[in-house]
Amino acid sequence: MLTFMLTVILILALILLTPLALLKIKLARGIKRQKMENAAYRAPTLDASHGVSSLTVLPLVDYHAAEPGLATEAGVSYLVRAGDTKILLDVGANEKGEHPSPLLANAEALGVDLNSLDALVLSHLHRDHVGGIPEEKEKRFSFSQGPFSVVDLPVYTPEPLTGHLPEGCRPITVTEPREIAPGVWSLGPMGRSLFFMGYTLEQALAVHVQGKGMALIIGCGHPTIEGLIERCEALFPHPVFAVIGGLHYPIRGGRIKVGPVNIQKYVGSDRMPWNGLTEADVRSGIETIKKAGVTTVGLSPHDSCDWSLDQFRKAFGKGYAEVQVGRPIALSE
Repeated sequence: MLTFMLTVILILALILLTPLALLKIKLARGIKRQKMENAAYRAPTLDASHGVSSLTVLPLVDYHAAEPGLATEAGVSYLVRAGDTKILLDVGANEKGEHPSPLLANAEALGVDLNSLDALVLSHLHRDHVGGIPEEKEKRFSFSQGPFSVVDLPVYTPEPLTGHLPEGCRPITVTEPREIAPGVWSLGPMGRSLFFMGYTLEQALAVHVQGKGMALIIGCGHPTIEGLIERCEALFPHPVFAVIGGLHYPIRGGRIKVGPVNIQKYVGSDRMPWNGLTEADVRSGIETIKKAGVTTVGLSPHDSCDWSLDQFRKAFGKGYAEVQVGRPIALSE
């Protein structure tokens, strides 16, 4: 009887530990790949003379809203107005599979015409940025779970899209830093090995505002704020003066949970679950941003808890901008 019980326990242990071991091996391989790519990276010579005189970021999808009646969720979509150019960064999560989606509903409520966009930029192909779980699985995106089309809209992605796309979209895979519009750049794809999510390529926007420097507009910040600022400083002679968007600090609670488990704390880290993100990571991020001389900061609540938001508010004082649906953030004043 004892032998039988020990056998059962051993089998159950193998069933539970084998997937974890495989994930650990996958994570280690991804970290090795990330280190090799970072070591081999050489910043290209860019013509960074172009700049814009005006820049605003209007959150269309995020976890908090500036006023009642606007839809909120643990997703991201920002309308970036850089001079005369209008760029949409990400399309939200559409967690409930709705039509109109939170993106379309909020755009209409805020008087934003999505048919007048000059470009769409997908920061990375996770569900909270491409419009849902099916979209993530099929490497595609959607504006809503119903008909919505555009006319010849370039869609810049850090890796190829292979699924069915909305009518009128023209996918362009970004393989290196490139100028999307005068003064508006993609930093190029940056890799990060994530537990559960695997190796993830993410790009961020860097906008040159004349007389001020570079504004970083970020989807999730998986490459880390340290890596993003380092990449921006390597590419451009202008200082980073603003950081707006997601940096993934779900330290004390998260926006996505399975029962009591804070899923965000584990899926967006390159550590094993028992060595997840800590308060020290938030403090390190704040110090990195301060050291770079950044004067304006806005932390997205979609992947950072309220405690982390409060730490950023205290650290940057009047230089902190609330990231809320419907609240425009002016970065050129």
